[in-house]
Amino acid sequence: MINKIIELLSERGISISAPISLKNCIITRKYKLEKAGFTNIDELSAVVFAIPYLTPQGDRNISSYAVSRDYHAYSKELFGDIIPILEREFPARRFAGFSDDSPIDERLAAARAGLGMLGKNGMLITEKYSSYIFLGEIITDISFDGDVCEIKHCCGCGACLRACPMAEIGECLSSLTQKKGELAESEREIIKKYGSAWGCDICQEVCPHTAEAKRAGTIYTEIEFFKKDTVPYLTSDILTKMTDEEFAARAYSWRGRKTIERNLEIIEKK
Repeated sequence: MINKIIELLSERGISISAPISLKNCIITRKYKLEKAGFTNIDELSAVVFAIPYLTPQGDRNISSYAVSRDYHAYSKELFGDIIPILEREFPARRFAGFSDDSPIDERLAAARAGLGMLGKNGMLITEKYSSYIFLGEIITDISFDGDVCEIKHCCGCGACLRACPMAEIGECLSSLTQKKGELAESEREIIKKYGSAWGCDICQEVCPHTAEAKRAGTIYTEIEFFKKDTVPYLTSDILTKMTDEEFAARAYSWRGRKTIERNLEIIEKK
């Protein structure tokens, strides 16, 4: 069964995946397991996987993960495709898919499953895609007694911390662009300086593992979902012309239009 899950993921452009017992994971939202019909955690396992999302983008003023449509929609489509196949082939078993809103600590589970290393930028770094990935897992009620990988860490060069615009004050530019309401003048100046309408990728861009993945030619996704309907450079005009349905399909929609409109007003102001 585990091999079947890995095979189905691979056929859909997800080449980095591995099984792990939930006994070796940190359960952060037990109620989600219970809601999915799982009871005995000791008998559960997960196939954890990395979803590559990066595409060639040119000029960009939003984080790379938000250039395409919302990745939550992709996860919903993926699980809606794979899980019925598994249920037909293994009718005595139960399956549930999660990504982001997960019952487990996905980053730690992925590291323990051997998908990549933990970076100083707080992300999981893979050899093939660097940190330009989303994490997900399919949980099932079958025991997996395989080995747990030793957690690896990045080389610790500190390039991400040195390049971070807000490291000295212990904050994050990405978080600042998501902050609601009025901003202090100093906060507005930071957004203006870095020209970010949403998010920040600086710590990923300067990472030596990103440079290695680019040199290897492996960093870009092969998944069609992330290649379509891309908006790498957002403007007030583009945002205004988005219908409510089109806006709702973007990863930044959860914060509402006003926050994005404010950021665009700051960076577009002459």
